[in-house]
Amino acid sequence: MSRSIVRQSKFRHVFGQAAKAEQSYDDIRVSKVTWDSSFCAVNPKFLAVIVESSGGGAFLVLPLSKVGRVDKNYPLVVGHSGPILDIDWCPHNDNILASGSEDTTAMIWQIPDHTPTRPISEPIVVLEGHSKRVGIVSWHPTARNILLTAGSDNLIIIWNVGTGEPIISMEDHPDLIYNVSWNHNGSLFCTTCKDRRLRVCDPRKREVVAERLAPHEGIRPMRAIFTREGNIFTTGFTRMSQRELGLWDPTNFEEPIALLELDTSNGVLLPFYDPDTSLVYLCGKGDSSIRYFEITDEPPYVHYLSTYSSKEPQRGMGFMPKRGVDVSKCEIARLYKLHERKCEPIMMTVPRKSDLFQDDLYPDTAGPDPALEPEEWLEGRDEDPILVSLKDGYMPPKSRELKVAKKNLLDPRPAPRRSMSSVDGSSLPVVAGDSRHSRMSMTVTKASQR
Repeated sequence: MSRSIVRQSKFRHVFGQAAKAEQSYDDIRVSKVTWDSSFCAVNPKFLAVIVESSGGGAFLVLPLSKVGRVDKNYPLVVGHSGPILDIDWCPHNDNILASGSEDTTAMIWQIPDHTPTRPISEPIVVLEGHSKRVGIVSWHPTARNILLTAGSDNLIIIWNVGTGEPIISMEDHPDLIYNVSWNHNGSLFCTTCKDRRLRVCDPRKREVVAERLAPHEGIRPMRAIFTREGNIFTTGFTRMSQRELGLWDPTNFEEPIALLELDTSNGVLLPFYDPDTSLVYLCGKGDSSIRYFEITDEPPYVHYLSTYSSKEPQRGMGFMPKRGVDVSKCEIARLYKLHERKCEPIMMTVPRKSDLFQDDLYPDTAGPDPALEPEEWLEGRDEDPILVSLKDGYMPPKSRELKVAKKNLLDPRPAPRRSMSSVDGSSLPVVAGDSRHSRMSMTVTKASQR
């Protein structure tokens, strides 16, 4: 009898465990900017955290292996003249990161594998097109060099960072945009806005294809993310200021697939979604807990699994791509929790006795190779992410290393302000330095055809 009541799921016993004290990153002055972003971005190589800085904006980039106390003189990434609001690692190159700032610009940075000896102050591309602060930066999941930015001017701009040029601009939002989320193949994105509407946008048609007024009745900020199946998972507030989560079918916005009240608290719930396992992790700003749920196609569709609790409230959170987890320990997710002065990794693990590779926990996951070039995506092509196996633990291909070469200083031709370098059809952003700096160009060779 009990067997029919208990729902079968291999993720029912997932548990969270904080890293040991010596595996944390200590003495980090986390930014105190009042902006509802995660303040943290992580990939299999680096941890990036937006930090307090005088005279502009800065963020700290650490190799994942550099645990322990961070030297107060550790070189920062500086270049913005105002506080930084959002950062995002490129999914197709672990050394490229985008940042958005109150100074109305977004910048693209190349982070070297070695520890820099002085602050990094020269971005490889500066994206100028917004008239107010840039609060959201988000890379396209499958197309190379495509970046979305959203600003407090209620404008969404999609850039080809290989040329530094805006290629799509959308002015469909009458008020502040809270968040943006691409779908699985990057054909659509959804947004939440201060006007209390949830919108689904087709960027290449430059139109809103579906919208829903007040998926959550409260007036406080909402968040929305696409699931792998194309549904939209939302977090928000009820009219009585209770926190709430919902699951919606964008082809039929009238009724939610699921709507669930959680608790009464002021912190905005930041959702982090794992498309491989269909688990979503909810991290409230100012909370000291992480709740996680499984999304399935059977009622009640959003199933509560468990809660990881600690004593310290979180200032922000980073979410590791699946190719950065430790498959030998059955780790299915890793979050990086920001405290006031440190960053603490939290591992989500499925308890298994076997030491063998658990292929049911690790389906092939999105790899670092882009499925499309910018021109192909603009012309209307859609491709799912190119998948890689985690069976032997993910190892990045060596041929993806960037080679930076100095331009011939005796070249008499005037250098353009922005250009694009390409080898074998592969392109990466290049920007010309001013008269004080030698011009740098970047080339990258494609991974060899297997």
